[in-house]
Amino acid sequence: MSYAILAASLRSAMQRADDDAIRHLIAEMQPADLADFVQHEQTDTVLALLDHLPLDKRATAFGYLDEGTQAEIAADLSDERLGELLTHMSADERADLFKLLDEPRRPGLLRRLAKEEREDLRKLASYAEGTAGAVMTSDYVAVPAHYEVTEALQAIRATGPNAETIYQVYCLDDDGRLVGTVSLREMILAYPSSRLAELMTEELVSVSVDTPQEEVAKLIARYDLLALPVINGGERLVGIVTYDDAMDVAEEEATEDMHKGVSVGKLEGGLRSASLFELYRKRIVWLVLLVFANIFSGAGIAYFEETIEAYIALVFFLPLLVDSGGNAGSQAATLMVRGMATGDVRSRDWAKLLGREVFVAAGLGLTMALAVSVVGVFRAGTEIATVVALSMVLIVIVGSLIGMILPFILNRLGWDPATASAPLVTSIADASGVLIYFALATAILGLPGAG
Repeated sequence: MSYAILAASLRSAMQRADDDAIRHLIAEMQPADLADFVQHEQTDTVLALLDHLPLDKRATAFGYLDEGTQAEIAADLSDERLGELLTHMSADERADLFKLLDEPRRPGLLRRLAKEEREDLRKLASYAEGTAGAVMTSDYVAVPAHYEVTEALQAIRATGPNAETIYQVYCLDDDGRLVGTVSLREMILAYPSSRLAELMTEELVSVSVDTPQEEVAKLIARYDLLALPVINGGERLVGIVTYDDAMDVAEEEATEDMHKGVSVGKLEGGLRSASLFELYRKRIVWLVLLVFANIFSGAGIAYFEETIEAYIALVFFLPLLVDSGGNAGSQAATLMVRGMATGDVRSRDWAKLLGREVFVAAGLGLTMALAVSVVGVFRAGTEIATVVALSMVLIVIVGSLIGMILPFILNRLGWDPATASAPLVTSIADASGVLIYFALATAILGLPGAG
C-alpha cells in the first residue's frame, strides 16, 4: 500500500478514534513515512502514535524526526521512557538527541544506560558540531587483519546486528590501527581459509575526527563510498560516517547556503520550530545593513538631480536598468558560489573566469540593450534610447563582474563565499547602475553633473 493511501487511512482512523486500525496502519508504515506523517502533529498526538510501535521501531522512527520535534517530545517524556528510547537508538542518533537535552537532565539519563553505551555516548557527544566526529557512528564492524574469512564471518554475525552497515568490514592490526578494508562480497566469494590481510584494500580514504562535515560528504560522493572511516591522531578507527548521514549533511549545508543566499542566518532546529524572535533576529541584521547600502543609490540620484530635472523621461528606465544589473550579478554570484561549493571552481581560476564573464556579460548586455532601445525610441526619442542602450550594456557587464568577483574576494578573506548573497550583490550593483546611467546621460546629453 502506498504512503499516500496509508496516510489518508491513518488520518481517517484517528478521526474515528479507532485504536485497532491505527495500530495496524502504523505497523504497515515505514519509519521514515511515519516520522513524516507525525512531523506537524501536536506532541501528545505524536507520542500516542509512536506508542503503538515496539520500542526498537519507535526509536528508529524517532530518529527520522527533525531536531525541533525531537526536543519537544523529549521534554515531555519521563527520564525512564527517554532512557529506554536512547538505549534502542543508533549511536550517532543517540548522541545527537543527547546534545539537544538540557544540561541538568543529562546525568540522570546517563545513569540509565549500560556502561559501554554511556562511555560511547560521552565520546560521541564531545565532538564539536560540524565535524566528522559529530556525525559519525561507533556502530561498525572491525576485525583483526590476520583473521581468516571463516573467523571474520563469525565476528560479523556477533557484532553485525547492531552495526550501521556490514557491507564494508574494517581491518585492524594488532595495535588496533586501521590498515585496510574488505567488502562482504569479497569475503563471501573468497576461500574460507583466506586471510583478510590478503583480500583487503590498503589504499584507504579516511578522515580525522575534526574534519569539517561538508568535506566528509564530498569525499563520500566523490568516491561512491557506503561509509567513510574516521580515525584519531594515532590512526585508530573511532567511527564511520555512512552515506545516509552524508546525505543529511549535504542537505543541511545546501539549506544553509540557500539561507545565506538570501541573507538569512542559520536557523537552529528548522523553520517550523523557530521562534518569532529567532526568525526576526536571523533576518534583521543583513536587512538593516542593506538599507544603508542602498543609501548610495539615493546619493547617486541626488547628485544628478539637474540631469533628472532636464530629462524626466530618464526616470522611467531607471528601475529597468538597475534591476537588470542586479539580476545579472545575482546569476553570476550563484554560479560562482555553487561552483566553489562543489569544487568545480577554485580560487586560482578567477582570472580565467573573469575573462569569460566579460565576454558573456557583454553578449547579455548587447542583447538586452537591443530589446530596451526599441522601447526607448518610442518612449523618449533617439538620444535617450542611445543612453539607455549604452547604460544597459555597461550596467550588465559591471553587475556580472561584481557577482563573479565578490565570492572570490570573500573566500580570500576567509569568509563563506555564500555570503555573496543575491541581496548584497543586488545592492552593490544597484548603486553602480545608478552612477553609470546618470553619468552617461550627463555626458551624452551635455548637462552639468553636480546639483
